[in-house]
Amino acid sequence: MSLPFDLTALASVLQLVGAFLGIYLLAIWISLLIWTLRDVRARSRDLFVQILSVLLVFVFNLPGLLLYFMLRPRETLAEQNERELAQEALMQDIEEKLACPVCSQKVHADFLFCPNCHTRLKRRCDNCHRITSLRWNICPYCGAPASAPPPTTNPQ
Repeated sequence: MSLPFDLTALASVLQLVGAFLGIYLLAIWISLLIWTLRDVRARSRDLFVQILSVLLVFVFNLPGLLLYFMLRPRETLAEQNERELAQEALMQDIEEKLACPVCSQKVHADFLFCPNCHTRLKRRCDNCHRITSLRWNICPYCGAPASAPPPTTNPQ
């Protein structure tokens, strides 16, 4: 009984398919290592964390990649920086908004009186005529003592 194909030809074809499969899996493994390195460098500046993450994928392959996904930082460094800048901008906006202590309406820093409720916000120095705070005992610009505090509201 004769076989329609040669066993040596089948063995060489299987060897060729095995070699291509091995090269393919090696390429996937190397690409996973490169991707992990790039991803962890975008998420952490700590060299120990970067080396540990790549070693995790190097040793355990796909299970190591799954572990890396569970342990990696949520945000990239760029996202973290952007979030911190947004928070800083919000804090700066909050600090810059001046409001009248009586009616809480927005006022400018150089206003002497609130345009809404006419509350006195600041005073003018009698000596140098610069605007000073009501809380100050002396003018910080010329050193002149502050005059007696005027009434808090301005009659209409």
